[in-house]
Amino acid sequence: MSGTESYDLVVVGGGPIGLSTAWHAVRRGRRRVLVLDRHGFFNERAGSSGSERHWRLQYTQKDIFALTLQTRPLWRELEELTGRKLIHEVGSLWFGDVTVPTNEGHIADTAKAMDEMSVPYEWLSGKEIEKRWGFAHLPAHFEGFLQRDGGAIDVRGTLTALYHLSQEQGAVLRGGETVLEVAPDATGVTVRTDRAAYRADKVVLANNTQANDLMAPWGSGTLDIHLYEMALVSLRQRDRAERPFWFAFQPPTDEDTNLFYGFPPNPWSLSDEVRLGPDFEVNALEHADRATGRPDPRHVRRVTDWVRAHMPWVDPEPTATGTCLAVLPGDPARQFYLGTAEELVDGGDRVVVCASGWAFKLVPLFGRICAELALDGTTAHDIARHALTGLVPGTPR
Repeated sequence: MSGTESYDLVVVGGGPIGLSTAWHAVRRGRRRVLVLDRHGFFNERAGSSGSERHWRLQYTQKDIFALTLQTRPLWRELEELTGRKLIHEVGSLWFGDVTVPTNEGHIADTAKAMDEMSVPYEWLSGKEIEKRWGFAHLPAHFEGFLQRDGGAIDVRGTLTALYHLSQEQGAVLRGGETVLEVAPDATGVTVRTDRAAYRADKVVLANNTQANDLMAPWGSGTLDIHLYEMALVSLRQRDRAERPFWFAFQPPTDEDTNLFYGFPPNPWSLSDEVRLGPDFEVNALEHADRATGRPDPRHVRRVTDWVRAHMPWVDPEPTATGTCLAVLPGDPARQFYLGTAEELVDGGDRVVVCASGWAFKLVPLFGRICAELALDGTTAHDIARHALTGLVPGTPR
């Protein structure tokens, strides 16, 4: 094609996994790597919105648990390369009804997995949790555990680190450019945008919410993912006690999943506010472009009611509210979509897709896996659970 730029690898999506993929590709010596992002880098329009994400080792599923253990040294390497602490190990506290299965996991089964994976934790009764961290009026049957290696990830620090590492090692980063088509064939992949056309040996779709827009024209179906605009609520503490990240497991109600989580004040922030959210998978969006940035008032009230009932050290009047776009697979057991499109379209072995799930904790590893699949055609990591199967016929909603 006349005037078409050629690259070894084009990455669609300049969020954390896209930038991590580019970083791993260029550090392996690939000098022709292009990253395209529709909204521009460091935007708040997708799953990387907000200041922090939950860092945890524990998973109910042991194959995913193994991936977090494999990710931990990559986070440490990233911190050493950038001279900035990105994971703050304030602890990960799970408590509630230990028999309730959720998209976050299952307390009792996760404790068994930690035993089998030799990951230490401390088992606690509801009364011990109240005494230690100030929760109040928890149901008598509540129990849980503290895993001390968990905590919070500095989202913006991570994005900055990956952006600069990729750029410094030669990746071309272009924001504000919308990809309109990804067309693989036997010898490469053509990528058309609203500005130009590119030819690549391989392509990685790390654009999460928009992956289906580019896969639909292939005619093999789209990823079974659901989008939710979840509320975020900032609140002031009434004390300065140190507390871990926490997640409360409760049986669902008729209206929502009845799950809540909370971050302590960010260690990298000047603010002493806590940030809480409901993990409600309700009112799915038809498309990411329908996100408003305005939380459902009922969901905000559910959070503040939970604070009034169980968190006396927090002022229940919000100082700020916002939203987080959650992109989750229809089958919660799979957790993520990650693999090549070789079964979906001619030349699909040249396209790698990574989409959906609470994946920020796995960013350094998923970037490496995407680069390995694109450059080598294989990876040693166990990602069989996340293969591009169980697609939805037709075009995205």
